[in-house]
Amino acid sequence: MELEFFTKNTSIAYFSMEIGIRPEMHTYSGGLGILAGDTLKSAADLRIPMIGITLIHRMGYFKQELDPFGRQIEHPDPWDIGEFLKKIDKKIPITLEGKTVYVTAWLYVIESTTGGKIPIIFLDTDIPENDPESRTLTHFLYGGDLTYRLKQEAILGIGGVRMLEELGFEIRKYHMNEGHSSLLTLELLNKFKKPIEEVWSDELVWDVEKVKNLCVFTTHTPVEAGHDRFPYDLVQKILGEPVPMWLLKKLAGDGMLNMTLLGFNLSEYINGVSKKHEEVSERMFPGYEIHAITNGVHPYTWVSEPFKNLYNKYLPGWANEPEIFVRAWRIPSEEIWDAHMQAKRSLIDYVNRITGANFNYDTFTIGFARRATPYKRADLLMSDPERLAIIGEGRVQIIYAGKSHPKDEGGKKLIQRIFEIKERLKDRLKIVYLPNYDMAMAMKLVSGVDIWLNNPLKPYEASGTSGMKATHNGVPNFSVLDGWWIEGWIEGYTGWAIGTMEETSDPKRDAEDLYFKLANEILPLFYEKREIWIKIMKNAITMNAYYFNTHRMVRFYVTEAYIR
Repeated sequence: MELEFFTKNTSIAYFSMEIGIRPEMHTYSGGLGILAGDTLKSAADLRIPMIGITLIHRMGYFKQELDPFGRQIEHPDPWDIGEFLKKIDKKIPITLEGKTVYVTAWLYVIESTTGGKIPIIFLDTDIPENDPESRTLTHFLYGGDLTYRLKQEAILGIGGVRMLEELGFEIRKYHMNEGHSSLLTLELLNKFKKPIEEVWSDELVWDVEKVKNLCVFTTHTPVEAGHDRFPYDLVQKILGEPVPMWLLKKLAGDGMLNMTLLGFNLSEYINGVSKKHEEVSERMFPGYEIHAITNGVHPYTWVSEPFKNLYNKYLPGWANEPEIFVRAWRIPSEEIWDAHMQAKRSLIDYVNRITGANFNYDTFTIGFARRATPYKRADLLMSDPERLAIIGEGRVQIIYAGKSHPKDEGGKKLIQRIFEIKERLKDRLKIVYLPNYDMAMAMKLVSGVDIWLNNPLKPYEASGTSGMKATHNGVPNFSVLDGWWIEGWIEGYTGWAIGTMEETSDPKRDAEDLYFKLANEILPLFYEKREIWIKIMKNAITMNAYYFNTHRMVRFYVTEAYIR
């Protein structure tokens, strides 16, 4: 499809360091990228004029290998670009460390059954015009040192704006999905400078208000390490002075260039990704008005085949009008259970095939899959291994998955601890840790487990989306009250809470609550009161899936952020 088709009208430019569209395209690491892909898919379904901008990440994030002791080994994860993308015969220059680096692009088009189409531009520096070092700048997602990261973020932000202009796009709003793309604001400041003869001071040359009116910023994390910062001497070395240093420090902080502050100060609309995250963000960044648009997931992407068939039968139109999920109560309980068991058998067969763990179809199965990092507390379930074994022996089987960032030693040790306990309990409890968690594996897990477990330290879960995917398949959540679950939780009705509504976590109390509810409420319902259990599955669909989807989320962005 030619780009001219998309340049006829003004568009929303959606910038994200990662965009997860399909498992075969290794352009994502986790939740942020999957959310970006889901957002653009819903925009296609709703026929919203958007365009995605990201880097091509030729070598992916990494392929995870786990040795028998749970030690993570990282390998490059290349993918077949030519099979999925079309080369765009354009290139733009960007100056990095005093030399010209050329950026070219590739095109992928999301096509919806509604007729909507969304282009995604993948920026690439691996071309003969560049020196060997510069050619690697778009190879690895979240790879390298600070210099590599800053160069990548300059390619995304500054290079992205230039590429859109080169391709002939007229942009109505620039939406920064996290701070990685905040340097786009500097390119816009230079683009909209006022003529010197029209102003009476240097400061007024820079049309800050014009840029603010064009920009939207979504922050995704209450974790300090999630907000990129770069020393100003490094910024000058890599970028020179794209704007005068006094102005940059005014916009991005005195000590270091804070990409979040830069985005905040040059955006008309700023939002967190759940109502709780809005509160936490306003405390982290006092003085800024931060709104809340709670995340969602793309319904058609995250509903398993058995449930797609079921929804097509009883809820026609659900894929493009997910509000219809509110009528899921009308689906016969036996058909809900049959669809679930089809998905569960598919998951258990997969687990047994790759691990030889001999999991059973009828045993209660807990799923825990997300980035392996200490605050996610993957090992909370194993706080007291002996108690877990007593509760679960013969009644529970547990599936773990998740990658740790190569530089996150705490996350790597967490995986090893799970392996140690898995080995210690192997004669009493079936536990597996699946390697190389990706979109395809996530689809099997969120639809095939019996309950979705999530227990991060509060208040560090900005939103969370894996549990939303589970609800689209009738799988209830068992989670701490943080992020989206505060909004989706009705105790014993849509799922269960771990701990209390208090702002911070008490690890001992959380572990006690987890064990008590698992033993005394959840397992008895599952094994002894199946009809009530299936009602809870239906409630998860009618009360959670109908709302926590990207169709609702994108509509909020349109009305709250884009057409202001």
